[in-house]
Amino acid sequence: MLGRQERIAVCLLIGVAVCVIAAHAVLGLVGKQPFARPFTANASDGELVIVEGTVERATLIDNGGHLLLRVDNHTVFVPAGIAQNLSVHNGDTIFAYGIVQTYRGDKEIVINAAEDIHITTVP
Repeated sequence: MLGRQERIAVCLLIGVAVCVIAAHAVLGLVGKQPFARPFTANASDGELVIVEGTVERATLIDNGGHLLLRVDNHTVFVPAGIAQNLSVHNGDTIFAYGIVQTYRGDKEIVINAAEDIHITTVP
């Protein structure tokens, strides 16, 4: 049988678990949009940003299968696991959420999940 202090501790743990699960569900429904800002050259590494524009160049990297997109003069990096399920062409319009990262001195937007990139193909 649990003593009074143990019952209180178990109730507190259950309460915290319920709060965390509820917060996770609410944030999942809200999505990333309220937390993301439009990408600018002044964006800090690690910042969640939105990029929207026309694909100027789509380059599949031979070693690794990653995809580099040039979108309105910004670089968008799509890892191989996500890129393998995408079909992107020059002139397509994309809307994507990503994390800012500096690679070899240049800012780029790194896509973390397949649901973070939406492509509208030009006919």
